[in-house]
Amino acid sequence: MSINIGIYVYDDVEVLDFAGPYEVFTTATRMHLRKSRDDRALFNVFTIGRTLDPIRARAGLKVDPDFSIDDHPVMDCLIVPGGVVNAELEKADVIHWISGQSVPERVVAAVCTGAFLLVKTGKLAGKQVTTHWEDIDDLKEMFPSVDVLSTLRWVDEGAFVTSAGISAGIDMSLHLVERLHSRELAERTALQLDFDWTEND
Repeated sequence: MSINIGIYVYDDVEVLDFAGPYEVFTTATRMHLRKSRDDRALFNVFTIGRTLDPIRARAGLKVDPDFSIDDHPVMDCLIVPGGVVNAELEKADVIHWISGQSVPERVVAAVCTGAFLLVKTGKLAGKQVTTHWEDIDDLKEMFPSVDVLSTLRWVDEGAFVTSAGISAGIDMSLHLVERLHSRELAERTALQLDFDWTEND
């Protein structure tokens, strides 16, 4: 069976925050198909909006969500990208939905300021997280219950994974390919992307 990867999109989402992980998982699928006898896609990647209405990403890119938060396939991994998250933080239904995705055997991951939306659920209290360097102090001030790290590209807390800013979401997604499948596939994917995968020391 395919591994379902859902990516939440919303107005003013940072384009590379969602497009980077999208590219990683779809490229990993292509790389897997080259060596696999199974012609099914390894990763089934789709976008999810609050509704099915088109959203405008940061800088104006129009995106039509594949599904809504009320009707989408069961996910193995949810990616919450960053961007201008102020409005999303005030949407109780969105925070409740993100919180509800935190169940055993599922990974919920955030890129950049998407970490604010994860932390708002209350489920990361006492855990380590990271975000864009410019937003580290704000995350610490708004959510003193979490341990905010500023020197890592991503932080893996098992059920929750967070990454630093923008391009770090690609590093984190390669890490997730390794977690969900194999180190070998993650390395081949990085090579195909011509991307210098920065790992945590």
